[in-house]
Amino acid sequence: MALSPLELAQAVGVTVRAPARLHLGFLDLGGAVGRRFGSLGIAIERPVTEVTVTRAAADAESGPDAARAARARDAVRAALGVTQAFAVAVDCALPAHNGLGSGTQLALAVGVAVARLSGHPLSAREVATLLGRGRRSAIGMEAFEAGGVILDGGKAMATATGDGAATTGPGAPPPLLARLPVPDAWRILLVYDRAREGLSGDAEMKAMAALPPFPPERAAHFCHLMLLKALPALAEGDAPAFGAVIGEWQRALGDHYAAAQGGARFLSADVAAAIAVVEEEGLPGVGQSSWGPTGFAIVGTEAEAEALLGTLRRRFASSTNLFFDCVRGNNRGAELVAL
Repeated sequence: MALSPLELAQAVGVTVRAPARLHLGFLDLGGAVGRRFGSLGIAIERPVTEVTVTRAAADAESGPDAARAARARDAVRAALGVTQAFAVAVDCALPAHNGLGSGTQLALAVGVAVARLSGHPLSAREVATLLGRGRRSAIGMEAFEAGGVILDGGKAMATATGDGAATTGPGAPPPLLARLPVPDAWRILLVYDRAREGLSGDAEMKAMAALPPFPPERAAHFCHLMLLKALPALAEGDAPAFGAVIGEWQRALGDHYAAAQGGARFLSADVAAAIAVVEEEGLPGVGQSSWGPTGFAIVGTEAEAEALLGTLRRRFASSTNLFFDCVRGNNRGAELVAL
């Protein structure tokens, strides 16, 4: 993601290409041991956010989600005391409210570009803190920074919803605990429902506040599985063992969130039906990213993933709201190119 000071000094602008991420869930919603929201996520190769920020005589913005991009530009510029005008062109945006991290990736892409072009070599974590991103989860920010499979440590109970600007204070993103590469052989099947959107903003906050307590013994169980089964399996490239933990965890979280999702584990009944087909084929590592509606399946080989992709496309050919894709993991994070 680095660009040299000379490259930036000579550049008229920067193009940033940032990966989507899947948020696989929170480990301890109740904070039984004093920390809440420790979470796991995966950066994926597509879809992507692509933004071009250029020095300009006057501010301008264009493309999908241009207004949101402009707000990120203005916020970072104000925080850094910069007066330079910038044109922001959103060339490609992630589907909003689909569980892919669209808001964070767009904000970071614009914010990092503005900071770098202004002579401030800020990290994604520093930009996220300036923008108030990542207060509950660091998955999107760390996916932007360097990709991979990311485990963060959540927030201390006293600061789980706090504000602030220090990189280690109440408003700072959670600490990174582990980052492991997505094995080259693995593929992620994605199931999109173009007719639905997941919770966001005030609706998400209200849903989180209304959730029943998550049993401490269940949180301890999943923390144990994460440390001593899922992460070792990932390090060894064992997709079935990794997937078994993810599937069990996703079922528990789906049941926990069901009241906010129409009484079901999945926000979209059509996505649930497609995921059920994947489970019938013997794959355990399935679930929903964040509030959905996007579903996923972790597959150990490209051949197996392509076969499943074909099966899903045939079985759901009449479901025009559904879209399927097969992608690699992203182990690089965002890419910056000087113009």
